[in-house]
Amino acid sequence: MKNEILNLAREAIKTKLLKDKVLDKPDFIQNIPEFSNNTATFVTLKIKGQLRGCIGSLVAHRSLYDDLISNSIAAAFEDPRFSPLSTAEFDTLDIEVSLLSEPHLINYEDIEDLKSQVQIGEDGIVLKFQHYQSTFLPQVWEELKDFESFFSHLCLKAGLDMSIMKSHPLIYKYQVKKIKNDIS
Repeated sequence: MKNEILNLAREAIKTKLLKDKVLDKPDFIQNIPEFSNNTATFVTLKIKGQLRGCIGSLVAHRSLYDDLISNSIAAAFEDPRFSPLSTAEFDTLDIEVSLLSEPHLINYEDIEDLKSQVQIGEDGIVLKFQHYQSTFLPQVWEELKDFESFFSHLCLKAGLDMSIMKSHPLIYKYQVKKIKNDIS
């Protein structure tokens, strides 16, 4: 199913880019019924190893087919950190799809307890405090290899300072099944 997931993500971007025909959902799902299951996805786009877009869902609230198409298009054309993907960039695009498990709240007493419950390199993390929220996929551990760096950047991404950790924000963890196909 790896190839079908990557092909659908690429086809969704191509269809939007070229303003081409709409994909045939009923036919697709009839051939591959697993795409009708509710699944949360993140789509990460890179060009020559550099991030080009990343958008996703934390909770499975629609079919794999719909979530994958929506997040692929959003990563390519709606990530506010980047301009919309160009036709020239499309041919060099690396696509990575992460299928997320359900996030689970971590009950922790203090930072040391939290550290003991987070598997570095394995867990994706969601941080919530009041109306602030951010997440890092487990892949971010490849760049931010220790707990302090990871959580410091996660807090910054949410618009918060690392000192917020003393206020006991809600922390959820999840795992991903990573599906990747590098073009470049």
